[in-house]
Amino acid sequence: MNEFLLAYKALITTGVEILAAVTGLYFFKKYKPTVAKFFIYFLVYLTFCDFIALYPLCIKDGGLFSLLQGTVFVKNYWWSTLYWKIGAIMFFAFYYHRVLKTDVLKKMVKIAAFSFLLFSIGYIAFNWDDYFVMFFPSINVFGAFIIFLCTVCYFIEVLKSDKILTFYKSLNFYISFAIFIWWLIITPLVFYDVYMSGLDWNFIFLRWQIYLIANVTMYLTFTFALIWCKPEND
Repeated sequence: MNEFLLAYKALITTGVEILAAVTGLYFFKKYKPTVAKFFIYFLVYLTFCDFIALYPLCIKDGGLFSLLQGTVFVKNYWWSTLYWKIGAIMFFAFYYHRVLKTDVLKKMVKIAAFSFLLFSIGYIAFNWDDYFVMFFPSINVFGAFIIFLCTVCYFIEVLKSDKILTFYKSLNFYISFAIFIWWLIITPLVFYDVYMSGLDWNFIFLRWQIYLIANVTMYLTFTFALIWCKPEND
């Protein structure tokens, strides 16, 4: 299993991610009149950003980006923090602000999102050197809180409306369920990253297994939902 993870974990994750993005583009016409089109844009954005995140592979052994050897950009912590741990959170806050109908809930999401953005900028500014060599647990946890807030607000609206009768046909329901479970599973791992720096390979392989299962489940859920669901009027 460990050899399998070393050889194929990145390929499998990239594969299901591309599958979700391509599926979204294929069904884009169906979702174009709805807010779901932004989610499809987001899937394409993630695929593109994850491809860029592979640039450290081209630094070693005189690779294409070998000029970055010895600089702070030799690792991709900074990029992953920027596009995923901050960028993805801000997207979902924007997305649910469009999806939600209740003014109070929309305002809560908006205030929380701007607070998260300001906190993230400030935290990175005061820990600038660490920005290039590690992930920040505080940003991860705050980001998870934003995701939980957005999804819980959505579930509350569904429970209080007639949508509860047809929730299984809703793309937004599957999106909410998938990201809620993903962040619920992944967030606790940030507190154990010390074992990554200590090269505890038992933990490293366990972490890779959890990430692989979580990623595959999330992206396959997105793919299924894009195929199965019908567009919702905004």
